Amino acid sequence: MESALSIGRRFRSHLSFLISSPYQQFIAADPFGGMYLAKEQLAQAQLADADLERRLSAELEREDVPWDVAIADGDALSAMTLGATLADLAIVSLGAGDRHGLRTPTIAADLALTVPIPVLAMPVDAPPIDLDAPVMVAWNGSPQAASALRAGVPLMGDARQVILVSVGEDDGRIAAEDALLYMSRHGVHGEWRRESKGVDTAEEVLERIAAEIEPGLIVMGAYGRARLRETLFGGVTRYLLEVARAPLLLAH
Repeated sequence: MESALSIGRRFRSHLSFLISSPYQQFIAADPFGGMYLAKEQLAQAQLADADLERRLSAELEREDVPWDVAIADGDALSAMTLGATLADLAIVSLGAGDRHGLRTPTIAADLALTVPIPVLAMPVDAPPIDLDAPVMVAWNGSPQAASALRAGVPLMGDARQVILVSVGEDDGRIAAEDALLYMSRHGVHGEWRRESKGVDTAEEVLERIAAEIEPGLIVMGAYGRARLRETLFGGVTRYLLEVARAPLLLAH
């Protein structure tokens, strides 16, 4: 919420807050093929949603950005997908980590594959986004990386430093020099940092550089490889969704 407000103030944006209410979960089936509605539980959920809407609206009344709050019938992914059709940016949480500090898969990964806009995924233990802090762009020359870079340029304008990071050989057809040229045409002057992979994986190298740079934002393409392959064997997207300490701007 604080990150949304910060972005809203910087870009004079309208903020839409969406409360997802999957009421279909209160419809159950019996062994004989019948269906029934858990009316009492549904009523309690509706009251809780209405209370959340009132509390959120009361907090937003004190802010200096235009806003609205809506309650959507449906699961979070479908509600956000529909809400994003006429939006410029979707902001979601990455969820809490387990005792090892790893996060389980969240809506951010699926949302990045279903909406035509960038997704800003916020670690729950991170401070609100700092638009003046350095920005790290994970670059591999893929169309997904280019899409994320293009989507992220508006958020880079006030960054103290923008670093395009490549690990090993680019496996895409878009040169890093072209990415830097594109940014410069939009008033963002970045630098290219090329790292050898060595014994570490690309995601481990990116995590190490992020710890060194301490970026306020990491920009990356989502699922440059097949989603199933990343789920089975791992990949940069999955890894950073699990361990990143900075906000992630994802685009597919």
